[in-house]
Amino acid sequence: MIQLGIRLHDATEGTLMQRAASVRKQGFVCVHLALSKAVKDFPKGNGALTPGLAMHIRHIFEREGLDIAVLGCYKNLAEPDESLLRQIQSTYYAHIRFASLLGCGVVGTETGAPNHEYRYETSCHSEEALGTFMRHLAPVVRCAEDFGVVLAIEPVWNHIVWNPKRALCVLRTMASENLRIIFDPVNLLSMENYMKRDAVIEEALDLLGEYISVVHIKDFNVDHDKLVSTAAGNGIMDYKRIIRYLKKEKPFIQATLENTSPDNAESARKFIQDVYDDA
Repeated sequence: MIQLGIRLHDATEGTLMQRAASVRKQGFVCVHLALSKAVKDFPKGNGALTPGLAMHIRHIFEREGLDIAVLGCYKNLAEPDESLLRQIQSTYYAHIRFASLLGCGVVGTETGAPNHEYRYETSCHSEEALGTFMRHLAPVVRCAEDFGVVLAIEPVWNHIVWNPKRALCVLRTMASENLRIIFDPVNLLSMENYMKRDAVIEEALDLLGEYISVVHIKDFNVDHDKLVSTAAGNGIMDYKRIIRYLKKEKPFIQATLENTSPDNAESARKFIQDVYDDA
């Protein structure tokens, strides 16, 4: 069984309660919750993340039979400004504490860039950038350990942790049972390697398979000189190999769809479910 979900901020606009109801009506059983993007009806700052708010949100999702697969905290842990970095780390600490009360699957994050703009530059792939990221990640991992929460990093080609080998290096260096992987196969691709995507995905499953805790699912097309993400079933990705692996090795894993709209979310879910059923 695969547990299919969706990013809550891709659901129909409305209050948190309305959005939760709408995704459950479309057949999803879990969500990726990015508070800053999905919640419009109350404050989401670090000081607002109280136990009372956690219980309120938890009850909303329990009423709809939804799990929170990922609590998103996608901030730049390679921020070069020391003062801003401390604020970013404080936001991670607040989300980890909040996740311990929400009962989330993981707190999810990407791995940043060595600039304030969080943009790709060639130095993203340097050893120096990797060292900076791991130094800044270390206290966040310790916080996750203290609260008994799983922190999951998501490798992305144009970020610091850009390939499976690099991700494995981070996991081994951190050496924490509370650090795991969100696997988004499309995010490992670029114009440089998308023609070899089967090999890229095979390497990821081989090196990172045991650490994969959540999967993100989307599709992509090539538009001139760039990859453009789209909903599952609307691009050139072949998910058969990945789904076979999940069906064999990851029972009941949570997989959240990305780049959907309210109009195509249900068809994307059915597309992936059909691939799973046929695997």
